[in-house]
Amino acid sequence: MKEIILILSLLVVATQADADTNIAARVRMLTLQDAKRIAFLHNWDLLAAHNGVALADAQRSVALEFPNPNLSASTAKINTDNNGNATAGGNGFWDRSYDTIFAINQLFEIGGKRAARQISATAAWETARAKLADARRTLDAGVTKAYVAAALAEANARILMESTGYLRKEAEIARIRYTAGDISRSDLDQIEIAADQDELNAKTAVVTAAQQRIVVEVLLGKRNPRGDWMVSDTLDNLSSLSATPPPSDTAERSDLIAARAALRQAEADLRLQKAVRIPDPTFSIQYEREPPDTPNTVGLGVSLPLPLWNRNGGAIKAASATLAQAERFVEQTKAQIASDIATARSAYDEAMARWRHYRDDVQPRSARVRETVSFAYKKGGTSLVELLEAQRNDNIVRLATALAAADTATTAAVLNSALNNTFGGEDIEDKIP
Repeated sequence: MKEIILILSLLVVATQADADTNIAARVRMLTLQDAKRIAFLHNWDLLAAHNGVALADAQRSVALEFPNPNLSASTAKINTDNNGNATAGGNGFWDRSYDTIFAINQLFEIGGKRAARQISATAAWETARAKLADARRTLDAGVTKAYVAAALAEANARILMESTGYLRKEAEIARIRYTAGDISRSDLDQIEIAADQDELNAKTAVVTAAQQRIVVEVLLGKRNPRGDWMVSDTLDNLSSLSATPPPSDTAERSDLIAARAALRQAEADLRLQKAVRIPDPTFSIQYEREPPDTPNTVGLGVSLPLPLWNRNGGAIKAASATLAQAERFVEQTKAQIASDIATARSAYDEAMARWRHYRDDVQPRSARVRETVSFAYKKGGTSLVELLEAQRNDNIVRLATALAAADTATTAAVLNSALNNTFGGEDIEDKIP
């Protein structure tokens, strides 16, 4: 018992001073809300999703830009023999009979290419933002499930430690009865073995809890996860917060928003590829000087590619296939959302009913049975087998109650995620580095 208390004491010592990124290191206890708040600021996948939004925004800016004109300058008809290029005007560079041309060329996109490209880039930006929101939605559920798993492991450790304490007290009574000759050495050994077994299981649960806390820290984006903190919210608190089923009438889920934005992008890309078949003209204006006969002239021109051999058929087919795929993905996402909600609600209803039954009925009766058998054993009114059986059953019931509470909190998180009811951390979105 003392060893377990020492282990738990060591686990709550915060050794890291990274106070700006980890509330747990500051206060040694971490609530679920604090865990989510930290994760929304420092989770690696979420930061990557923010970078994706920034990249899509940059691409949108590129689509809004207009093509730059081309400036060209050339000098021709430079004599390479001994005649030279001098004219009646002189032998200066501007007076020689060079053919000097300055030209500006400007490409103009026609056929709706520019508009289609901008629509596509905007849709890609909306897709990236929706994927960011979906990453937040799934992270919300992920942090909750990891936190609840850590709380469950800690609860299991406490239950097994309490069971160890009960059995140690029974062993003391058994030792007195053994000294008095009321029970055999075998009976005493059985109680002590049962106590040792619960103590070993409690130590395993302590290690499991530390491992689960490390899982939480990974989601929080901690650079050196150690699990050296304790959960602040109990399983009862976490389950009680989920006692009211989340509403069904919620905002459209972010993954469906992303799928529809991707569909709009695919439609714009197809329009763009069809528009590429229309040649884009390049207009030019030039200034030419060739003294002495035509010292200063201006020219206008236009050029465009002839779509004789390449009509962009391959790119159009690829864009059409992408559009069909995007349409199917929208329908698939709708079906997946309906499936997620139905499955999550069913699991939540079962877990909630199970937890309430264990909490309000089974566990109190099990505790009364254990206390009654323990009292009878002290008075010599029951056997060792009945005592150990009552203690074992009570352990099973209490562990099952803790598991039901954890399942309730976990399935509620999954249902909230399916319904798009997640932690309100939008106020900290602008703080993302």
